[in-house]
Amino acid sequence: MPQPTTPPHGEVLSASTQGARAQLSALATASGSGPLLDLPMPADPRRAAVLMLFGVLDGYPSAHDADARAVSRDLDVLLLARATTLRAHPGQVAFPGGRIDPGDGGPVDAALREAQEETGLDPAGVEVLGVLPEIPLAFSQHLVAPVLAWWRHPSPVRVVDEAESADVFRAPVADLLNPANRGVTVIRRDGQEWRGPGFLVRHATGEHLVWGFTGMVLEALFDRLGWSEPWDDTRELPLVLPETG
Repeated sequence: MPQPTTPPHGEVLSASTQGARAQLSALATASGSGPLLDLPMPADPRRAAVLMLFGVLDGYPSAHDADARAVSRDLDVLLLARATTLRAHPGQVAFPGGRIDPGDGGPVDAALREAQEETGLDPAGVEVLGVLPEIPLAFSQHLVAPVLAWWRHPSPVRVVDEAESADVFRAPVADLLNPANRGVTVIRRDGQEWRGPGFLVRHATGEHLVWGFTGMVLEALFDRLGWSEPWDDTRELPLVLPETG
């Protein structure tokens, strides 16, 4: 039986967790792989980056045994809930990230800078595995570079600016994969219908709904890695949208 190994920064990784990191790293360095999502290209996009940071939970592991052997109960991904007062995507769950500023050296610098500003994490403890192909996001006129990373030396995270974020949390990946926590969000407006993947993340006082761009990226990533489990794509999850003016 494979034995746990101790990386340079001291945390012990189980065989299954090593497998998750290895699969993420292989995806990040694969040549010729297309973007996770095939979406329409904006006419004049602005470049942005998000940090998709995986690691090992320091508490509250999932109760769900994932089908994928690489997904241990303590594998997690860092997410945040945007403040409900924001004009753009209020209340939505997102990866840390934002626009690439002129002073940034590229998507990696931007993703780490934004993550530190939004969650208070220490970038020195983050191992960047690679940058995936950019994803076009026509709605907000952005080209988003997903930066895949591993939290080799976790640091505390928190809401740094309450005007920007309502919550910062580490979601167990097994919980996201659990079919009981999956469904679709449906927006019906002006005779049209838009459907997308949704994930429920429970916490002490309720649950977060992961949907929209973040939900699509997570679903595409899990599918690409072979981690997804069969789920009911006819189950509609309650979605409360902000009123439009």
